[in-house]
Amino acid sequence: MVDANAKLLDSRSRAGWLRLRTLVNLRWLAIVGQLVAVFFASYVLEISLQLELGLLVIALSAAFNISSILITSETTRLSKPAAVWILLFDLGQLGVLLGLCGGLTNPFAALLLAPVVIAATALGTRPTAILVLAATGVILLLGSFYYPLRLADGTVLTPPPLLVSGNIAALLIAVGFVALYARRVSRESEAMSDALVATQMALAREQRLTALGGVVAAAAHELGTPLATIKLVSSELFDELENHPELRDDAALIREQADRCRDILRDMGRSGKDDALLRHAPVLTLVQEAASPHRNRGKAVILRIDGRLENHDPAHQTPDQPIVRRDPETIHGLRNLVQNAVDFAAQTVWIDIDWDARSLKIRIGDDGQGYPPDLIGRIGDPFVRRRASAPQSSAQRPEYEGMGLGLFIAKTLLERTGARLTFANGSTSRNPRPARNPRPGVAALARPGGAIVEVVWPLERIAQPRGQAQMPLGANPRNEA
Repeated sequence: MVDANAKLLDSRSRAGWLRLRTLVNLRWLAIVGQLVAVFFASYVLEISLQLELGLLVIALSAAFNISSILITSETTRLSKPAAVWILLFDLGQLGVLLGLCGGLTNPFAALLLAPVVIAATALGTRPTAILVLAATGVILLLGSFYYPLRLADGTVLTPPPLLVSGNIAALLIAVGFVALYARRVSRESEAMSDALVATQMALAREQRLTALGGVVAAAAHELGTPLATIKLVSSELFDELENHPELRDDAALIREQADRCRDILRDMGRSGKDDALLRHAPVLTLVQEAASPHRNRGKAVILRIDGRLENHDPAHQTPDQPIVRRDPETIHGLRNLVQNAVDFAAQTVWIDIDWDARSLKIRIGDDGQGYPPDLIGRIGDPFVRRRASAPQSSAQRPEYEGMGLGLFIAKTLLERTGARLTFANGSTSRNPRPARNPRPGVAALARPGGAIVEVVWPLERIAQPRGQAQMPLGANPRNEA
C-alpha cells in the first residue's frame, strides 16, 4: 500500500542537487585561507617559499571562480560528471600548491580530504571512488616530489623519514576512512529522507481517500430519503399502470435506477466513513476496515477479538470493546501490517485484538518463514528488503520487489498515534503452525508460527472515554454563505 513515485526515490534523481555557487563560495574561502597562509609563512615566519608560483596557482583558482560567476547563473546546478571535474580541479590545485610549499611536511596537507568528503556526502559511490583514487595519487606524488620548506637563513626543514612515511600512511588511511564513513552516513540520511517522503505520500493518499469517503458517506446519507421517495412513488405507479404497458415499463425502470443509485452510493462509501459525526468506531470495525482490502487475496485472514472469533453481525459484536479514533494514520498503518503478513503468509494470517484497563493490543501474525534472525533488530528501518533468510520466500512470491518501506511507513504512522511496535518470530514448538489444509476450527485456534508484530497503545491515547456517549447520525452540517 505504498503510493510513492519510485522516480522520486531513485538515487539518479539526486543528480543536479549540488549548486555550482556553493562550490564557488567554498573556493573563495579556500583562496582567502591560502593567501593568508602563504603571506603569513613568508613574512611572519620568514619561510622561503616559491611565492610567485604559489600566487600564480592561487590566481588560477580565483580566475576559475570569476569565470564561473560570469558564465553561469546563480541557480546553476551541477551534474555528477561536472561536479567530479570541478572537485578534481580543486584537488589538483591544492596538490600543486602543497608541492610548492613543502609537500606533506606542510600541516595543511590535511585539506586534501575536503574534496573527498564533498563527493562522499553529495555525489554518490562512483564519484567518491574517483576522488579517493585521485587523492591517493596526489598524496603518493607529494611524498616524493615537492619543494622543501627553507628558513630565511637557508636551513631546510626536513622532518625524519619515519615521520614523513607516517604522514603518508595517515593521510591515505584518512582518505579511505573518511570517504567510507561520510558515504555511509550520507546513504543512511538519504534512505531516511526517501522513506519519510514515501510516508508523507502514503498518508496524504490515505487522507484523500478518507476525505472522499466522508463526502460519499454524507451524500449517501443526504440522498437516502429522496431515493426512498422515488422508489416508493415508482412502485405505486408500477401497480397503478397495469393497463398501460409502456408507462409501466418506465415506472419499473425508474425503480431499478433508484436501486442502482442506492447500491452505487453504498459501494462508494464502504471504504470511507469519516463523516463529521463518525470520528470514532469500535476497534473491531476499525481493524476490519484496515484488513478488508487484503481478505480476498487467497489467504485466510482470521480475526479474533478478546479471544473470540469475529462476528460480522453488528448485533453480536463484543459490547464492551473500546471505541477508538478513526485516524488515517491508524488505518493505513494497520493496513500495511496486514498487507505485509498476507504477502508472506503460507496460508493463514491471524489478527488478535485484546485490551485491559490500561492498554489496547493488536497482534498480527502469519504462518510464513518469519523475519530473518540477523535482521530482527532492524525491522522497521527503511529499505530493509529481505523478509526471510532462506530463498524460500522469493520462491513463494517471486513478484515481490518492494522497497522495504511498508513496515517503516506502518511503524512511523502508528508511532505518531502513540503506539509502540514490537517485531518477533513465533516459536514452532510453542506455537504450532496450521496444517497444510487446516479445518476452520483448527486454524481459528492456532497461533502464528511465522512473523508477529504487536501494536500497543495506551488506552487513553486512542480510545474514546467510556462515559462519553456516541452521538446519533443526523444531518450533516452545511456551511452558510
